[in-house]
Amino acid sequence: MIFVWLVITAGLFSAAALPIYREFKRRPKPKATPMAQLSEGATHYQWFGEEDGPVAVCVHGLSTPSIVYHDLAEELALMGYRVLIYDLYGRGASATPKKRQTPEFFAQQLTDLLADQGITDDVTLFGYSMGGCIASHAAAADPDRFRELILLAPAGMTIDLDRPTRWAVATPLIGDWAFHLIYPRRLSDQLKREAQSGSKPTAILDEQLAELGRRGFVGSVLSSLRGTLRSTQENTHRSLAATDLPVTAIWGRDDKVIPLRALGTLTQWNRNARQVVIDGAGHGLPHTHVDEIVVALEEEA
Repeated sequence: MIFVWLVITAGLFSAAALPIYREFKRRPKPKATPMAQLSEGATHYQWFGEEDGPVAVCVHGLSTPSIVYHDLAEELALMGYRVLIYDLYGRGASATPKKRQTPEFFAQQLTDLLADQGITDDVTLFGYSMGGCIASHAAAADPDRFRELILLAPAGMTIDLDRPTRWAVATPLIGDWAFHLIYPRRLSDQLKREAQSGSKPTAILDEQLAELGRRGFVGSVLSSLRGTLRSTQENTHRSLAATDLPVTAIWGRDDKVIPLRALGTLTQWNRNARQVVIDGAGHGLPHTHVDEIVVALEEEA
């Protein structure tokens, strides 16, 4: 009996310690330049375009760092913009502060980065997927600072987490344990399917796979699910509707991550928002349908 108890105890301890061991085995953040030293840690950023162009700032989403914007940033630079992309905390080469990752938390990173780069106002702000929550929050908090808000397949209108993820997000401790065990395999399997289908550039796939091997990434995803994606952004968008800030939302008709019904929800919250739907597009708008995004922006101008 004692032997059985010891075996069971050892098994439980090993299972409990497995996520910790896996996190320990992951690599530190990669070294990159340039880096801005902000209030919550170092942030990796990159500029595109001529220095005298109007500034556009791009905020990425939950699991893919700023590389997701490279193609779009290059096209925006050709349009005359001076484009700033950066890695959110916990992603890419940026630091991973041990704070709950809420829209306010990420908006402060954006505010700090703009101050570090000497940018005061007249900014065209892009937000993709979860970055749509962050950009919308930042714009609603200080609408006079921005020229326009462009949302690409933005999160915040609906909550479409699957049942295991909802459980992990809602359950402290044991939910953390389960998420750290399950999420890396699920994301890895998803990336393999995307590699086989050719639906995503190899450079982005490689970067996402690299993220899975970096310390702090999985915990950051969970923290963002809890702090940013667990609730809708209704109050934020209703606040934006009361301002003069132009808002454009661009959607993929075939998006399985942010379904098109989110368009109707945003319309209810902000009837002033301009809505564009790209046929044949899924969730990867910034790298799959760059030309269509550019056309939508040019039509607006």
